[in-house]
Amino acid sequence: MGQKINPLGFRLGATQGHHSIWFAHPKKYSEGLQEDQKIRDCIRNYVQKKMRIFSGVEGIARIEIQKRIDLIQVIIFMGFPKLLIEDGSRKIEELQMNVQKELNSVNRKLNIAITRIGNPYGHPNILAEFIAGQLKNRVSFRKAMKKAIELTEQAGTKGIQVQIAGRIDGKEIARVEWIREGRVPLQTIRAKIDYCCYPVRTIYGVLGIKIWIFVDEQ
Repeated sequence: MGQKINPLGFRLGATQGHHSIWFAHPKKYSEGLQEDQKIRDCIRNYVQKKMRIFSGVEGIARIEIQKRIDLIQVIIFMGFPKLLIEDGSRKIEELQMNVQKELNSVNRKLNIAITRIGNPYGHPNILAEFIAGQLKNRVSFRKAMKKAIELTEQAGTKGIQVQIAGRIDGKEIARVEWIREGRVPLQTIRAKIDYCCYPVRTIYGVLGIKIWIFVDEQ
């Protein structure tokens, strides 16, 4: 049986870049990784809290972290940044304070920037959130997958594969369902493929959503 490699790690340095850009002493490397995870979790938790007030998807495509001796620069790539920028800079300042408190770092300044991305549904994380929302609202999984493919085609991608695994529609035996549209050349390194794995809690249990999007070939 063929072993499945993570499509993002497989293409690092070719068509994919790192989401954390910093150097550290080998002994302190694990601390840096834990710090990155805290930052990402804190941002996602804050956005999720605000999402309960407004309906819709979080719209976070990715979070990039750049570190210097005296500064941590966090760039949030969002499809729908209105949630954080509608009150001017008040929500961003509140988010910065939350992250700073979580890190408990006095020596380094934290700066958070929001970048809007074009074609939000061309990014697998945002698309997975959309499918998760549909499944939580008890929409048929086939209908949710077909709608996701329609949204991706409008974003101008070359191919997509969506896979849902678990107790689909509340059936007792877990199974895997998938759908593919267009080309998804997973073994071609020069093919830029975005990927995400997204767990969603439903009333029947946890479902796993995996999405592969073929963006372009270089």
